[in-house]
Amino acid sequence: MTHPAITRRQFMRDSAAAAITLAGVAQAGHLDTSKILNYNPDMEYRRQGKTNLMFSAVGLGGHSRSSPQDRAEIISRCIDAGINYIDSCTASEVNRDAAALKGRRDKMYLALSHCGNEVRNENFRTSRKLLDVLDGLLKESDQEYTDLWRITCFEPGGRHTFDTACEVVDALEKAKKQGKARFIGFSTHDRRWIQFMIEYFPQIDCVCFPFTTMSRRAQTDSLFDALKKQDVGAFGIKPFAAGSLFTGDKAENLKRARLAIRYILASNTVIPIPGVNAVEEVDNVIQAVKERRQFDLKEQAALKTVSEQAWARLPQNYQWLKDWQYV
Repeated sequence: MTHPAITRRQFMRDSAAAAITLAGVAQAGHLDTSKILNYNPDMEYRRQGKTNLMFSAVGLGGHSRSSPQDRAEIISRCIDAGINYIDSCTASEVNRDAAALKGRRDKMYLALSHCGNEVRNENFRTSRKLLDVLDGLLKESDQEYTDLWRITCFEPGGRHTFDTACEVVDALEKAKKQGKARFIGFSTHDRRWIQFMIEYFPQIDCVCFPFTTMSRRAQTDSLFDALKKQDVGAFGIKPFAAGSLFTGDKAENLKRARLAIRYILASNTVIPIPGVNAVEEVDNVIQAVKERRQFDLKEQAALKTVSEQAWARLPQNYQWLKDWQYV
């Protein structure tokens, strides 16, 4: 017979561990904050799966209309606020952000992809060619390694063949073994393919996928369950529905952006990585992290309204976002 005291201790220990894994939130006093990159007590941090690293609750997406100088100022503001993750998914974004990080590379995790020369393009669907692309991108951006190589996969709504999936994972594994990528993963716009990939290939550390104000956990067969079971980190792209969330009013846009960030953070699974174009927009995202996650009735109504408006305004080339209503 199991001793009741031991059972209770084990239960408490396992429950605490599960809570940390699920919420992934670090508050001062609960974890060793000295191990959190670029820690700021005013920022929230979340564990990203089997990387066992604590990432800021929001990251910085690569897409931006800002000039190189403005981008450098945006990154500086992120660093000051304790944001520690940048996601760059084109060669130009990688080069721009690597240059902006020069002399302060130790303040940020830099994830990269060369979306035009990865498996979206049928000419780059072998491990060898993918590794060549990574080597070229690292050399061009003057980087010895990337914190996360997340290969951009076919989209929208398409799934690669099993052979291509194996080539992707082979390239990722080799990059990790060679010290060119600390952690590995992929981005895609196909929910079912993500679930297959992370269940079949336990090597995957992180994934990137769309998550908007219209996205919600599926009642059955949710990707959230697979992410938790496989201990895979998740970053959310397109948090503002490719800009469709916004109107022509600046103050209203900032308000809507905060609603979106709060909503996504409440998932306790996805770290949003919005593209921002000005320091003011960085400050707005930071403010959203500090605000409560619970929505009152008025806010719920506002979120419903702005989400429906965003859905109605989606450009034709972003209609696939509607496939991400249930995750």
